[in-house]
Amino acid sequence: MPRVHGALIGRQLANNSAHTYDVENGSADSRPPRVFVVAGELSGDQLGAKLMATIKSRPDSRSVSFSGLGGDAMIAEGLRPHFPLSDVAVMGALAIARRLPLIIKRVYQIVDAVLAFKPDVLVIIDSPEFTHPIAKRIRKRAPHIPIIDYVSPSVWAWRPGRARKMKSYVDHVLALLPFEPEVHRRLDGPPCTYVGHPLIERLDWIRAQDPNALAERLGLDRGKPVLVLLPGSRPSEVHRLMEPFRETIVRLYEKCGPFQLLIPAVASVRPMIEEHLASWSVSPILLEGEQDKFAAFRLARAALAASGTVTLELALAGTPMVVAYRVDPVTALSRYVIEAPSAVLANLILQENIFPEYLQDVCTPDNLTSALESLMQDGPERQKQRDAFATIHDKMTITGGTPSDKAAEIVMQMAQSGRP
Repeated sequence: MPRVHGALIGRQLANNSAHTYDVENGSADSRPPRVFVVAGELSGDQLGAKLMATIKSRPDSRSVSFSGLGGDAMIAEGLRPHFPLSDVAVMGALAIARRLPLIIKRVYQIVDAVLAFKPDVLVIIDSPEFTHPIAKRIRKRAPHIPIIDYVSPSVWAWRPGRARKMKSYVDHVLALLPFEPEVHRRLDGPPCTYVGHPLIERLDWIRAQDPNALAERLGLDRGKPVLVLLPGSRPSEVHRLMEPFRETIVRLYEKCGPFQLLIPAVASVRPMIEEHLASWSVSPILLEGEQDKFAAFRLARAALAASGTVTLELALAGTPMVVAYRVDPVTALSRYVIEAPSAVLANLILQENIFPEYLQDVCTPDNLTSALESLMQDGPERQKQRDAFATIHDKMTITGGTPSDKAAEIVMQMAQSGRP
């Protein structure tokens, strides 16, 4: 779902008095390259860590120096962050409002750190509410520093005018989704290259997970189909989806006969899921860990999933799916300004709504049950999804290296050549 709170930080930063510095233009010495990397949340930390590791492995890295902000994964690659990532890794209007003074302070702290480090390139990773205010201020204070945005904002979904505005402070966008370069070209955004989604790097591993071993370990009845339930990774998602999911499971049992239910759950929301399950008439098996999750995907006849990156995971694992989502009434108003034809990433990649999605008012047990029933049995709806999996794979596949290789190549080229 779109993030709608960047303007709040931007307005508050604009009201603060700017610092004044004398910044050297250019970096003409022959020192090893310096790369400043800023991640604003855990997913960005993972991307940043892979980028750092790949850069260090390149023959042209010449003992590259890193500085910036990240979490445990980037720290393990040698980053010394300027403050804990948890200071700024918040989502939601209320959470941002409560921590706004600290976030503003951290933005200025990172700006000061970039200027002091004098990097050959600045890489901001996702979290546009936090990273873009930094990039804007660096462009004004040190216009010679190339700025790369790793992960495009969702300009294809809402606020498309952001793409053109980004040209003034972003030199290159590294896209995770194959349709994004064309979107930026159409919207007159910065140069944009599809480097590949991080899931592509894990594709062989995903397909190597053994569903038979999982079924044997769990003692599943191989004569009964398996349904995977994915109510989300955030408390708000679990809170809003578990009740319609419960009623859907009850109705699906009545229509399709007995099946086995698996719920891969991240540790942070597992207690909440267990609390909801206490009132269920069926007894799902809860799973933890990436290995069991993807083995369950490959074992499942179908999945009922919250909208998000998991739809790509399911598509790459070859699992037919129905997608659901509910948000709070305030956030729901944003649907009137969303321009994307779908909230499902797998559909956006296909540029066709193959995977049924039920959002807000239409996220009802009746609709979910009907859609799942057609996937639990052989028929045209199931086959249509299975045919689409190969197309998604083809569209997301890259040649000549991994996504991290592609990203590192552009970062190092820009570090060596400077701004276009």
